[in-house]
Amino acid sequence: MSSHDFVSVTIVTYNSGRFIKRCLESVLAQKYLHKEIIVIDNASVDGTVDILEQFEDRCKIVYNDENIGFAAAQNQAIRMSSSEWVLTLNPDVLLLPNFIQALVDAGQVNPKIGTVCGKLLSILANFDLPDKPLVDSTGIYFTPMLRHLDRGSQEVDNGHYLNHEYVFGATAAAALYRREMIEDVSIDDEFFDSDFFVYREDADVAWRAQLFGWKCIYTPHARGYHVRNVLPGNRRALPPVINMHSVKNRFLLRMKNMTGDLYRRNWLSITIRDMIVVGCCLVYEHSSLKAFWFVAKNWRRVLEKRREIMNRRRVSDEYMASWFSYAPVSKPAKAPTKVLSRSKAARD
Repeated sequence: MSSHDFVSVTIVTYNSGRFIKRCLESVLAQKYLHKEIIVIDNASVDGTVDILEQFEDRCKIVYNDENIGFAAAQNQAIRMSSSEWVLTLNPDVLLLPNFIQALVDAGQVNPKIGTVCGKLLSILANFDLPDKPLVDSTGIYFTPMLRHLDRGSQEVDNGHYLNHEYVFGATAAAALYRREMIEDVSIDDEFFDSDFFVYREDADVAWRAQLFGWKCIYTPHARGYHVRNVLPGNRRALPPVINMHSVKNRFLLRMKNMTGDLYRRNWLSITIRDMIVVGCCLVYEHSSLKAFWFVAKNWRRVLEKRREIMNRRRVSDEYMASWFSYAPVSKPAKAPTKVLSRSKAARD
């Protein structure tokens, strides 16, 4: 194993006391030895700090004085690292012991692979398994309405998603990023856009990475569990501040990454969805109206980021359009050599 295979696991906590102990234990139990763990706590007040203190001899832990948001805290952790790979991890994720090894193996298939994701399954908030095994995510995809969804979400896990595939992007709940890509796609020295604060920041990275010519590969051999709080059907059960960031970030995503060709192809679907979002905010979700004020107040800065992204774009309109579909899009990918060797040995 070369020094270039070192992995930094970066975790952001905010009132994550009921999850973080088991998450860290699953990371420490990984068979992959070439790793470090960096935890940024965003001023938790629920006992998370007391739990983290038990891991200070095995992890690098920083305690922020205020909640600076998931995106900014992840950037903080990434800046503390110098490894070839960075695994962003939510505190409500549990990894099976071979998770990191499988991700790294898949990432070696092609030097243009900037992101690797595995198969996350759903787990209840008390870490009990549901009655039926449910898929949480096998990567993310975008629809022509500019909704980004988790591939396979809430489907019964019946042994599908067994092939290595290229997908649009990965959920940052458990995504492995190549350092070279992190540095290449960062804007104003930020990998995750701190304007997003929380939610959709991984979709923004995925879209930007695709524009810059990087690939995301899914490997079925990396498996873990995720407590999913944000789903399309449970919006009314979420805190108002999360819904506000969701609305705000939907428009930030488009302002930064949308090309003219993609808009022309999908303008009707986009407009219909926009009318639904704006109408719901006006009629029901008044707390989310702050999202439009943020966009109006900061549009100059957002457009400056857009100009830089568009100036550095490396792929064609046809390529980008191929990813936007109401059905999840994936493209064949070569399996890692180690996996092929194991399969051949099993056949022999």
